Formats: sequence, structure tokens, C-alpha cells
Amino acid sequence: MSELTQTEKDSLTGALQERSAGTDGQGAAPAKLSAVFPSYARYDLSLVKGKGSWVWDEQGNKYLDFMCGLAVTSLGHAPEKVGAKLKEQIDTLWHVSNLFHIPGQDRVAALLTENSCADQVFFCNSGAEANEAAIKLARRYHQKVKGTDRYEVITFEQSFHGRTLATLTATGQAKVKEGFLPLPAGFKTVPLHDLEALRAAITEHTAAIMLEMVLAEGGIIVVEQEFLDGVVALCKEHGLLLIVDEVQTGMGRTGKLFAHQHYGIEPDIFTLAKGVASGFPAGVMLGKGYLREAFSPGSHASTFGGTPLAAAVMEATIETMLEDKLPERAAEMGEYLSGQLRAKLEDTSFVKEIRGKGLLIGIECHEPVAEIVLAGQKRGLLFVQAGPDVIRLLPNLYVSTDEIDQAVDILSELIHTYANKVSGEANS
Repeated sequence: MSELTQTEKDSLTGALQERSAGTDGQGAAPAKLSAVFPSYARYDLSLVKGKGSWVWDEQGNKYLDFMCGLAVTSLGHAPEKVGAKLKEQIDTLWHVSNLFHIPGQDRVAALLTENSCADQVFFCNSGAEANEAAIKLARRYHQKVKGTDRYEVITFEQSFHGRTLATLTATGQAKVKEGFLPLPAGFKTVPLHDLEALRAAITEHTAAIMLEMVLAEGGIIVVEQEFLDGVVALCKEHGLLLIVDEVQTGMGRTGKLFAHQHYGIEPDIFTLAKGVASGFPAGVMLGKGYLREAFSPGSHASTFGGTPLAAAVMEATIETMLEDKLPERAAEMGEYLSGQLRAKLEDTSFVKEIRGKGLLIGIECHEPVAEIVLAGQKRGLLFVQAGPDVIRLLPNLYVSTDEIDQAVDILSELIHTYANKVSGEANS
């Protein structure tokens, strides 16, 4: 893997000097506050280049990427086949509006439906929009097709479904809702794995139950088979739709193309984003054929959903994933990663549990892990949290055993060092 070229380094050095000098590059004006809203607590890194499992910052420092843009770059950075398809499409056609037929959408929809239990597809731009579409489809199906007064969606504590007003209300975490009152009506949240609480929450107004197979943002909590079987039974008993949020777990991440395939169930609706387009903004909502009538012309739309550009990238991403059997590879590499972590960390009581599916791995610790995340960056390893006490590992699906070994060696050293520090402070 090559480092940044000298030309690239010179260009980046000049940009840094200009930034530090001020707006005109002559040192005449003090640096200004960014014009970007400060809604992100950003790490002190600017990444400018990526290839495969590696990224580089402005100074040319190299990092092993075990966060993949939060489970987005599942084929690694700058995958060649996807890039070639995008470049070809850029020279052909960018945008025409969904008032016209877009052949690429039909090809992507065929790839998705032929490899899932879904029959229909709606294209949008993000996971939040995909989940918003799922909520709207569930309501409209019950109200316009079935003629009932059903609109409520039940979700679970520690879940995460997005940042729109509807999807943050559906999210089972209070922190994302602060300052956004009043929240939309029509949502209930119950504890995960509490079937009786779920049963008690169902009323004549309940339209759907919505959940993730692995609560990724909520701490890498894997849904139990027995509980999910109970959810499916309740949906059948009460005529409810089952919505599975596969925004982070879909597209091979957990060792199956879609995480719900581990459980032998067929949701009425499921959603995708993140890994579906290798970093290009894209989201997908998929549903059963009997829901088709609910989304009649004019009922829902997206200006940029499934543009020729987005469709080209999704098609190349999905084809690559299927041709190279990446879900199967994720299962294999996930077993290897989990095994190496357990072998290296079994001697520290600082680690509470290692859990997950495929290449979606969580390391739950007895103390907050933010300091470990920052220490990892200094050692050239990028990973992220899933809540205050959980380290989340999201390598790309092509990750090699050598890359896993490098990451585990660094991470285990960091965890042992931090555990010793915490223990020493407690004893002092």
C-alpha cells in the first residue's frame, strides 16, 4: 500500500498553512470559526485518502480503519468495480427525476428482491428516510388499504432508527430527543426481550412493531431468537406489520446478506442504507407484495432517491458483494476476530463481554471507553463506541487475517494499559 505521494503531501501542507494563517493565506486575517453547525463532536483528524482497509490523514499518517464510516464502506475504501461504474455513469447521466423510468432502479430492485423475501422496493437517500418510509407505509397500509384506525409503532429501548422527527421518536434513547419537543404521536417504546411488556403495549391502534436484529448504536445487543419468535407470533395474532431496521446490519455485515436471515423470519418491511452503496448516499425500503397498493402514485416520493448515479453505485456494490460471497466471508472473519479478541482479552476483568454477529462486534467494558478510542487513533487504529462502555468494531468485509491480527494486537494492548491505569487509580 503506497503512502501519500510527495505532490499530495505538498498540496496538503499548503492547505494546512493557509488554514492556519487565515482566510486569505497571507496571514492577514485570524482563523474564523467554521461555518458548519457544530452538531458533531468531531475527532481531531482530517482524513483525505482511503484504499481498502486503510485511510490517511492530511499529514500522511496511515490508519487501519475498523469503523468503515460507521458500517458504510463495507467493500473497503474506493472499491475499483464500484468506482469504475460510478465514473461511467458520471459521463452518461446524473439526474432525471422519478417522473421518468430509471432502468438502473429496476436492476437494483431485481438484485435485492431476488436475494430476499421482499417483492417491492422504494429508493431514498439515507437510513432515516428508509425508516421514515417504512413507518409511513405501515400506517398507510392499515388506513388506506385495510380501512382501520391503526397508526402506532412499537419500538424498543436502546434502539436507534434515525434523526428525523419520526425516527428519533421511534428511537429508544432519550438523548436524541432532547430539545425537540413536542415529539410526534403514535410511538411506544418497551424494554427489549420483555415479551409481556410488548404484549401489554399493543392496542387497537397498533400498526407495526419495529426492531433491529442487533441494536448497534445501543451497545451491540443481539436479539434473542426466542424473543423474536414471540414478536412474530404477536404480529400474526394482532394483524401487525413487522418492520426490521437493517440500516447497519444489512448488506452482509452480520454474516448473512440481511441479519433477519439468521433467524428464519420474513419481515413485512425492512430497510437498508449504509453498506448498500459503498459511501454514496442511498437508502432502500423493501416490502412484501401485498403492501404495494398502499404506496399508490403520489403517496410518497423522493427527489434524489434512486438517481442514475445512486442506482449505478448500488448495483455495482450489490453485485460485488454477491459475486465475492462477502456475507459468508464476514461470517468467517467475524469468527476469527471474535476468537482473537477472546484469546487476547480473557485475562482482564476490565472486559465484561465480547458479542455481536459477523463483522459487527462489541466489547463491553466495566468503565467508559472514550479514552481508549482516542488512544487507538494515536496508535493508527480507528474504531468507535456503541454507548459509553462498549467498543464497536466494524472492519470492511474484505478485511484480512493479518489486518485483524494487527488491530487485535493494538486494541488488546490499549485495553490492558487502560485497565491497569484504572486499577491503579482505584487502589491509590
